Amino acid sequence: MKKLYPLKFTPQYLDKIWGGQKIKTQLGKDFGNLPNCGESWEVSGVQDHVSVVANGFLAGNTLEELIEIYMGELVGDRVYEKFGVEFPLLIKFIDANDDLSVQVHPDDKLSKKRHQAFGKTEMWYVLQADPGAKLNLGFKEEMTREQYLEKFEAGQLMDILNFEEVNAGDVLFMPAGRVHAIGRGVLVAEIQQTSDVTYRIYDYDRKDSEGNSRELHTELALDAIDFTVPDSYKTTYEAKKNESVEVVKCDYFTTNILELDKKLECDMHKLDSFVLYIGVEGVCDIEYPGGKETLKQGETILVPAALEQYFLAPQGAGVKLLEVHV
Repeated sequence: MKKLYPLKFTPQYLDKIWGGQKIKTQLGKDFGNLPNCGESWEVSGVQDHVSVVANGFLAGNTLEELIEIYMGELVGDRVYEKFGVEFPLLIKFIDANDDLSVQVHPDDKLSKKRHQAFGKTEMWYVLQADPGAKLNLGFKEEMTREQYLEKFEAGQLMDILNFEEVNAGDVLFMPAGRVHAIGRGVLVAEIQQTSDVTYRIYDYDRKDSEGNSRELHTELALDAIDFTVPDSYKTTYEAKKNESVEVVKCDYFTTNILELDKKLECDMHKLDSFVLYIGVEGVCDIEYPGGKETLKQGETILVPAALEQYFLAPQGAGVKLLEVHV
């Protein structure tokens, strides 16, 4: 069997009522004849949206097919034992040309009970934000379920939500249960559990092209919402040159930020997981035994678990990557 290599996948572009043009203008991705693009699914194991390899001899194969064949060599033995052929993470770029609905995701326990699916813990890395652009993250202050319902039914939901102004480089972590929404003018990279279970709480009374309101999940959301408030909604970190800086570590994924101006050797033999690299700025080569692949801004690449040693070689200064593993 031929050896695995860093894998690129064909992006899946999704037209959304709130989508815009930044996936093309900021990230250089061609979404074809779509009037706009709200989401680019970069790596996905979600049924009906399973990623297809775009490079090398495995081009045309789905991610699920590759896990069936290569198992732990591709995703790591530990990951394969837990998830089988289902890839555990979903990587997206999201362009909010308008406000996204206020929503919440259930945790594993509730999602398994209701949907036979995993819950959805996620994070955002802000790639670009228009001046004054904001995100909704949780509530302004802690409250009870009853207090929340009283405000919701009185049409005062927006009064109790917490909004944060954001800039490029900001990191926001959303454990399952945290109410959230991306505001207009924000472009993010999203890293999340493989799940498409979303409870929509409020959608600004918008209508679709046929004049219909989007479905809300008021009752379903109630059992999923976490009404507590953390000390801070933003994740603070100090970027350092030529080393991985951990910004999010949870039960489902770890995300590091890498700023490179010289070649970096990566030794992953203890990790027992695939590694995903998301191009934030600049161009970087991934050099491995037998070849190299190039990662540009707006691209995502999967380094198989079996590739335990490789180099990240920036093409010039100003390279920034997100590094993600399980």
